[in-house]
Amino acid sequence: MLFNTLFLALRSIRRNLLRSFLTILGIVIGVSAVITMVTLGNGATQAVQMQIAGLGTNLLLIRPGQRHGRGGGGGSVPQFTEADANAIQAQIGGVAAVAPEGRASLTVVANGRNWATNIYGSNNDWFETGNWKLASGRLFDADEQHAGAAVCIIGETVRRELYSGTVGQTGLGEPLRVKQFSCNVIGILVAKGQGGMGDQDDSVVVPLYTLQRRVTGSRKVNTLLVSMEDGSDSTRLKTSLRQLLRERRKLADSDDDNFNIFDTQQLAETLSGTTQVLTTLLGAVAAVSLLVGGIGIMNIMLVSVTERTREIGLRLAIGALEREVLLQFLIEAVALAALGGIIGIGIAMGASIVLTGLMDLPYRFDPTINLLSFVFSAGIGVVFGYFPARRAAQMDPIEALRHE
Repeated sequence: MLFNTLFLALRSIRRNLLRSFLTILGIVIGVSAVITMVTLGNGATQAVQMQIAGLGTNLLLIRPGQRHGRGGGGGSVPQFTEADANAIQAQIGGVAAVAPEGRASLTVVANGRNWATNIYGSNNDWFETGNWKLASGRLFDADEQHAGAAVCIIGETVRRELYSGTVGQTGLGEPLRVKQFSCNVIGILVAKGQGGMGDQDDSVVVPLYTLQRRVTGSRKVNTLLVSMEDGSDSTRLKTSLRQLLRERRKLADSDDDNFNIFDTQQLAETLSGTTQVLTTLLGAVAAVSLLVGGIGIMNIMLVSVTERTREIGLRLAIGALEREVLLQFLIEAVALAALGGIIGIGIAMGASIVLTGLMDLPYRFDPTINLLSFVFSAGIGVVFGYFPARRAAQMDPIEALRHE
């Protein structure tokens, strides 16, 4: 009986292909919109997490002043020194690496070209805390760091702007003029791309003493980068850091902190939570069109019941049970909704691949949202198809046969 009922329902759908397609259009749009929005939202969330991870693993940024940001807290706030970094490394447990970071914005020159970039001064721990890898070359050796040697490691953007296109030059081993001195390029960093602070590859890294002696003329540093060991309690570690820095900066119990500790993991969780909320909101808005599609199915099914009144009366007159008539029209509604769901999933996958490519987001296929969308679309058929099916099943055969 079920097979025959399904056959009758599919035959009725095939008999009015254009009307059937227009009927399921709302379901198609709804399913494809929901899946596409959720996929784009998941891709945006993953992109944010990747950008934050690019700053470093389990990274704490300690800056002078009470506000976050590149500028710190202003000129009147005491800066940090390399001794602060050494004290953190020696006295705080759970710390994997500490890197004092000095920074300046300068124009560098090579091959007759010039490029405005960021000059960072630090030690080799800077590469560990920032999760930087070398594409070629080497890091600073101990003598170069202690002596403030004229050596540097450059990012991919600087290499491309100053050395690409020149025959026989890759940047490695080439001279690079920074302010009044010339340094030798000993390494090139693996490209990271854009991040929360702009182009992460637009950088030149020199030993800390080199920056202090030849560029800034000061032994102060802008930032302390602290990388935590895996499994460390960030709350406990930040409390220990705060106590140590307050002691070293001679702050009384009544004094406010004149530095801030910024946890990149908290930033990642906050931004991820925000994008997930927006994804849910967009998915909910898109799901409204599913309800519109369901109303369209109910409307067409009611029209179909009216058109086929004599057919229904004839079936009931020759012995068809009410549940068989109800099942026929219910299956027809579910088949329409499920077909719309399948088409919508196919459109959504294609649209998601195209849009994630255009928006430079990672594409993440989520089987859960695809399955839920299909089940929900079929459920729409059940909910909105039941009333027309019930109406058909409860017809009086005599009155139905009289219908013109």
